[in-house]
Amino acid sequence: MKVRTRFAPSPTGYMHIGNLRTALYAWLFARHNNGKFILRIEDTDRNRLVEEAGNVIFRTLKDTGLNYDEGPDIGGEYGPYVQSERKEIYGKYARLLVEKGAAYYCFCTKERLDHLREQAAAEGKVFKYDKHCMSLSKEEVQRKIAAGEEYVIRQNIPTQGEASYEDMVYGKISVPMSDMEDNILLKSDGWPTYNLANVIDDHLMEITHVIRGMEYLSSTPKYNLLYDALGWQRPVYIHLPPVMKDKHKKLSKRNGDASYEDLIQKGYLKEAILNYIALLGWNPGGEREIYSLNELAEVFTLEGLSKSSAIFDIEKLTWMNGEYIRALSLEAFIERARPYFEQSLTSHVDLKKLATLIQPRLETLVQIGEKISFVNALPEYSIDLYSHKKMKTTPENSLNILIAARQKMASLEDFTNDALYSALLEVAQEAEVKSGRVLWPVRIAITGTAVTPGGATEIAELLGKEETLARMDFSISKLERELQ
Repeated sequence: MKVRTRFAPSPTGYMHIGNLRTALYAWLFARHNNGKFILRIEDTDRNRLVEEAGNVIFRTLKDTGLNYDEGPDIGGEYGPYVQSERKEIYGKYARLLVEKGAAYYCFCTKERLDHLREQAAAEGKVFKYDKHCMSLSKEEVQRKIAAGEEYVIRQNIPTQGEASYEDMVYGKISVPMSDMEDNILLKSDGWPTYNLANVIDDHLMEITHVIRGMEYLSSTPKYNLLYDALGWQRPVYIHLPPVMKDKHKKLSKRNGDASYEDLIQKGYLKEAILNYIALLGWNPGGEREIYSLNELAEVFTLEGLSKSSAIFDIEKLTWMNGEYIRALSLEAFIERARPYFEQSLTSHVDLKKLATLIQPRLETLVQIGEKISFVNALPEYSIDLYSHKKMKTTPENSLNILIAARQKMASLEDFTNDALYSALLEVAQEAEVKSGRVLWPVRIAITGTAVTPGGATEIAELLGKEETLARMDFSISKLERELQ
């Protein structure tokens, strides 16, 4: 059997992490089994469509490398791949289901249905359609249709017995027929519901493995009744546990949880995001956690899927993102970080030197701005920063050290890290103090901050001789004024 999986999102909003994980697993399963991965856009819920949401789907899949073999924008022999372009197909099969007794026309008005719901609520019962229109004769149905009465087509679910199937993650799933309702398959405007469209499309597109969220676990028996009524082979089902914010809440954009594009804007690398969400509900075995996309495809199997919900841990993602940043070549890092450098830098600086300093100290790319802000100009700072318990420095004992350091640095023709470091060690030796008593005050004097992407001499080389000495002069004057 040639494996064919699909990702079938609705263009009703952003690409949340759960959506992307479903797409990733479907892609990985197809690639692991040398199969095909199909993109289908399910846009039949016309009231919830969001402009540009379709473009977000295309953009995200292409950006993450989840290339599809067939889809709306690249075509394929099973198209169209947008449900709104397949409307006539659904009507045809809905009527065929009526002919087979697996569905029926329903002419109930909104008023009657509202009354039934109110009655069920008053009796403390769950509303369930009462099959009222199933008793209509074929002649009555034709007469009503001819008279222009509005109708829907409902699925005819038996009232007795049990429907069951085997899920590859959750095992045997059984649902009593009496628990299922005769849901609408075709709405009065001719548009199908998910209940009908997903079955028709999965069969006609020859999808062999349906990978989707576990919210469809209990409704899948209804879909199987349609497969059986039409004489079609059921696909293999792989339902996935949800991705949670914590033990009680699902991830939700409404609650401020990040979408894929949000995470990208926050400075996470796409490779790290994919690697992390691959491990949300799936375990490849062993202790290894860092995998490229192709490596994930090599090791992905259904046996590693969990039945338990997965909790999205932003701290774990941040750690993994830092690993990915540090693994980049310097050239690749500069290319990825360039927009952040350009946004943050207002003065000329050797980008390669700056990147060398900052790359090992980043967890996300957006941290670049705060970590290099001192490069543009010396910020206002308190002389209390000169106090460092471990280095045994204070504002008072730093002043003479800075004066001596400034003099030694000014004499250097070779203003490089190695030369600067040797020069400052000489200052320490002459003052008969440890190197930290010199290096810490110099770092504060030229950066105005206690946390920097590199030591004093690395930053001095980055800033250059003229700027470094100008900052030393300012800081020495500042200390002299405030210590008076």
